[in-house]
Amino acid sequence: MPPRAILLLGPTASGKSAAAMALAAHVDAEIISVDSAQVYRGMDVGTAKPSARERAQVPHHLIDIIDPVDSYSAARFAHDARRLIDEISARRRLPLLVGGTMLYVRALTEGLTRLPGADPVIRARLDAQAREQGWPALHAQLARIDPLTAARLEPADGQRIQRALEVFEISGAPLSSLLATGRDAAAPSRFPVRYLRIALEPSHRAELHERIAQRFAAMIGAGLVEEVRALRSRGDLHARQPSMRCVGYRQVWEWLDAGAAPGAARAEMIARAVAATRQLAKRQLTWLRAMPQRQVIDCLAPDAAERVGACVAAFLHEARPAS
Repeated sequence: MPPRAILLLGPTASGKSAAAMALAAHVDAEIISVDSAQVYRGMDVGTAKPSARERAQVPHHLIDIIDPVDSYSAARFAHDARRLIDEISARRRLPLLVGGTMLYVRALTEGLTRLPGADPVIRARLDAQAREQGWPALHAQLARIDPLTAARLEPADGQRIQRALEVFEISGAPLSSLLATGRDAAAPSRFPVRYLRIALEPSHRAELHERIAQRFAAMIGAGLVEEVRALRSRGDLHARQPSMRCVGYRQVWEWLDAGAAPGAARAEMIARAVAATRQLAKRQLTWLRAMPQRQVIDCLAPDAAERVGACVAAFLHEARPAS
């Protein structure tokens, strides 16, 4: 039989980590992080990494594996996760993939569309254009050539707007049409895995939004500003790098760039970070709702962790070979 693995997915602040730790207390599991920010060393507070105690209790993988000056891709995640699934399964433990970076999930389970590589000349020109005109102007430009991609991007989402425009310039085709041609399905087929997909989704969006606000306030209290100051002081990082574009880090960095004024300016920074996190949660839920064969559990339910455990128990029972 192919190895079995659990995908425990959900938007930010949905309680994924707590549910995973509760599950690991009853199932011999190892956790694989599905989080594009937790891969970076030195970015602990703003990524809500598991504590040292939690990581001592349950083995965690793909956390603190690269420096913030470097980059990590969905393709590399898929390669690393497949290797880890095999290794954990060989130890007769259950691979438990936990997170909210949905592109990573797609790369692992479906493969990725082959797209042209990055062009530093085009990117530098687009960055210069954005500094002069603003990303909303480039978003409007994208809407004229690729309305489908523009419709799913926020006007301030510079990283994705830039990539869509870059792909169009290199290939002459809209990103949406390239994505519609299908993924490299051969890659996942070489690594057959039987997945249980569990989605922690909120029954009331407003309550999730309140959780997001409370969580970011806790991050500020735990030293997120000081963490970003330390990253800035290194001297080799800048605001356009993928690590510093992570939600929360970007807004704190911009506030520090502006002089870190207290009072209303600090409150505005917090409000922008919370709004950006809510937009991230909205995109995560859109991805989840398009995912086939997922088991949906209300992340706001007081017994959400118990429901996760019941789903996993049923999956493991039915997956056993007949005696």
